[in-house]
Amino acid sequence: MASSLEDDVFEKLKTKADIDELERREKEINARVHAQYEKSQQRVAELLGANSTLPVTISSIRVLHANNTRRTFLERIFEPLLGANKDRPYTLEGALKDVSAATDKLNKFDIFKSPISVFIDRTDPADPSTTPTDINVYLSAQEKSRYTIKTGTEAGNAEGSAYASAVLRNVFGGAETLQAYGSLGTRTRSSYSASFDTPILSDPGLHFEVGGAGSSTLKPWASHEEFLRGGSARLKWTSPSGQHRHDLAYSGSWRQITGLASTASPTVRADAGDSFKASLAHTYALDRRDYPLLPSRGYYLRSTTELAGVGPLGGDVGFAKLDVESQAAAPLPAGAALTAGLRGGLLYPLAVGRWNPAAGHPEPSRLPDRFQLGGPTDVRGFRLSGLGPRDGPDAVGGDVYAAAGASLLLPFPRVGAAAPLRFQAFVNGGRLLALQPPPGGKPDGGAPLTGGDVARGVKAALRELRDGGLPSCAAGVGIVYAHPAARFEVNFSLPLVLRRGEEARKGVSFGIGASFL
Repeated sequence: MASSLEDDVFEKLKTKADIDELERREKEINARVHAQYEKSQQRVAELLGANSTLPVTISSIRVLHANNTRRTFLERIFEPLLGANKDRPYTLEGALKDVSAATDKLNKFDIFKSPISVFIDRTDPADPSTTPTDINVYLSAQEKSRYTIKTGTEAGNAEGSAYASAVLRNVFGGAETLQAYGSLGTRTRSSYSASFDTPILSDPGLHFEVGGAGSSTLKPWASHEEFLRGGSARLKWTSPSGQHRHDLAYSGSWRQITGLASTASPTVRADAGDSFKASLAHTYALDRRDYPLLPSRGYYLRSTTELAGVGPLGGDVGFAKLDVESQAAAPLPAGAALTAGLRGGLLYPLAVGRWNPAAGHPEPSRLPDRFQLGGPTDVRGFRLSGLGPRDGPDAVGGDVYAAAGASLLLPFPRVGAAAPLRFQAFVNGGRLLALQPPPGGKPDGGAPLTGGDVARGVKAALRELRDGGLPSCAAGVGIVYAHPAARFEVNFSLPLVLRRGEEARKGVSFGIGASFL
């Protein structure tokens, strides 16, 4: 019977004319539905406009289908609406604005499917406990799946990996999230992490998170492998507009430099072994770009300040570290755009357990804490960690750096400015410097460093950064594709200025990431 029915259907649709006729009818029906929807929306707007000043009282708010969400969690969001009409006149327009704001707040927790439907109805006039101005608010909020499991592969920056991740949503009914992630790769041999995140007082912009992570990473540019194990607790705050973000974190991590190559330099061998870092860090970000991965207008600012080993923080590593990044974009005619970026950082060694920077004996910075510069996502035209101090074959990083870049982004012909594909012409450069110890001071085996030695070393490095001539720089052209998850670049680079010992990369390179210079 089923086979006969299928034969009849295919018989009726066997000619192109029949198929075209069906498509035409489908378009007509869709157009009619759309017109009716627009008409109904217009009618709703007219009714609301005519009744916007009517006095109302919100009698009750009910969230439907939220079977796994705690009542107390929802009450913190909607309780202000129930008390809003007790101390001031309340109109239908004001009630709708407040309900819409509360619904948007509920959406930000990412535990309900979008959109959340809102219905308003009069109370039963036969109920003696109600008044003529009472209204009931109903929200139809379909909960998302409580778990998501993903597996896949990733590639980029001369590395490939396979990963698996799992997310549990709304764990205890208050928009809590439990995440676990693990990956195996070519350079990052293994990486795993787990974290638990919960909003504070039902506020989508205020979160507390605890977590742990571990990794094993090959660092061929410095002839070693680094093991990392640690945990953190952080407080995250986001402004209502979503543009200002703060992250305050306390973390402790055990690092081990091992697996040294036979050609490892004395600097790498001196830092081999274990170290423990305990630090307090604050990150601030302001993003006003129209599209962060491929901006055409706006600006971006980010700063990260970290304090390690000072006072009661503990550990055996002490320093203050500042890392800043900025980007600005301006539109040009015909869909083109000009972007410019600037980055810089300073690592200031401190004595462990001391609050006074001038007291005690600071230790020189360690390899895992120093800045690295060069590669397809920062200073293009140079190998990964190809800029800055070197000891033999190894890039050993630096304590002070500055980098800048500018890119002209042009839409492809016949593709249009709306497509996330651009032709790029760029120029970028930077310098990375190490603090030089005084004659006879560490790490040459002489007298220990003092706070004054570090201060003089920082001043000398900043002076060299300013007056030391042209930075290492390169120019090139390439193709940029902004996928929703990451930005991809294929560039041809030509080094223009190269300092002794640094490693340039002339030719084609591939970069993938979320942040580019």
